[in-house]
Amino acid sequence: MTPQGDLPIAVVGAGPVGLAAAVHLLEQGLPVKVYESGSGVASNLRDWAHVRVFTPWRYCIDHAARKLLEAHGWHMPEPEAFPTAGELVEHYLEPLAGLPELAPVIETGARVVGISRWGADKVLSNARGTRPFMLVVETANGTRRDSARAVIDASGTWQMPNPLGAGGIAAEGEAENADRIAYGIPDILGRDRALYAGRTTLVAGSGHSAANALLDLARLADAEPGTASIWVTRGTDLVRIYGGGDADALPARGELGADVRELPESGRVSLVTGFATVAIRAQENRLIVEGETAGGLRQVGPVDRIIAATGQRPDLSLTRELRLDLDPWLEGVKALGPLIDPNEHSCGDVPPHGHRELSHPEPDFYTVGIKSYGRAPTFLLLTGYEQVRSVAAALAGDMVSADAVQLVLPETGVCTVPSSSLGDASKGCCGGPAAKEADACCVADAEAKAVGKGGCGCGVAA
Repeated sequence: MTPQGDLPIAVVGAGPVGLAAAVHLLEQGLPVKVYESGSGVASNLRDWAHVRVFTPWRYCIDHAARKLLEAHGWHMPEPEAFPTAGELVEHYLEPLAGLPELAPVIETGARVVGISRWGADKVLSNARGTRPFMLVVETANGTRRDSARAVIDASGTWQMPNPLGAGGIAAEGEAENADRIAYGIPDILGRDRALYAGRTTLVAGSGHSAANALLDLARLADAEPGTASIWVTRGTDLVRIYGGGDADALPARGELGADVRELPESGRVSLVTGFATVAIRAQENRLIVEGETAGGLRQVGPVDRIIAATGQRPDLSLTRELRLDLDPWLEGVKALGPLIDPNEHSCGDVPPHGHRELSHPEPDFYTVGIKSYGRAPTFLLLTGYEQVRSVAAALAGDMVSADAVQLVLPETGVCTVPSSSLGDASKGCCGGPAAKEADACCVADAEAKAVGKGGCGCGVAA
């Protein structure tokens, strides 16, 4: 067996965070191997290439990656411009992956389907940490087993969408009608236009993916008569999607929330809140969606298509034979769970964290990127870049640098507020007109951040 010191560090996933991990590892002088299941890097971003992100270029690029690119003559796009996911791939990730330092260590069309230790399942403890990792890799040429000294899982969650069923399990009839259900953010104004033009679409979800889909459907309706949409959400409080408006440090994010809020208020979209989907039934070549509500079972429709913008979840089958410590309901790394729980937090502002929080009982295995958040939807690229910087330093043995974690995230202008204010999105903490208790929340929020703590949970105590 090859000595562990001669083995590479495996990075699973060649998206923005996975490629940044490779850059930081190479900067530390460590051997690295990056596995990407798609035919090109950042295959997940290519699925929603048409969507413009709400973070400007300056928040989308890892500093070490930028330094390496600029050494090869690359010029950063306008820092305050807002790229689409496709532009991120074309102008940043593809040039990065093509550099002579990175290109030889990236393998595309290589799907990691299982990770374990050579000769040891998760039960065996004796000398466990001395055994190299074993990665089962599927390629067009067959399946092979590779060895690694350490593993950084940056595989993301995009390929594991949540079902429509509000209980976390596919709704009755969901599989049978899958040909008329799109998960994520379809290209409504582009390649998928013919599927939605002149038809009625139900959009399920209360996050930014749902907002983008609804706004695209509204634009399509302006050009294509007969195009209509119905918006259903499981919750009744939409403050998280409507956002903090002008108080948001990311103006595009605040604008997205304000624009989607206008749709039901103006009558352009029919909104049904408090709707927990339980069944999808075909009726004369259309679909009826059934859901539990406070008033009992309700039917919505008929509709022609459904967009399930209900979020994603991590693929836990990949690491079944490893000893991981996961949050019991978010399924992200356990240390982050209480800090990003969407039941309590709306803005995703978390304290600085690095290799210690991202590690597991399995030595030298780390979960990073959006997968570290599990089912929580509030991840920002800045978070992932600082995560992998810290992890790379720890793997190199530079614990001073690894522990010197710094993370400053842009404010949303929205915090969790007392239940008395939840019915009115305008009373969100730090976001618009606020009651006295919300003002106190904003003060507490600012004070917490001033000493390096994460705010946005302050309203619970206010």
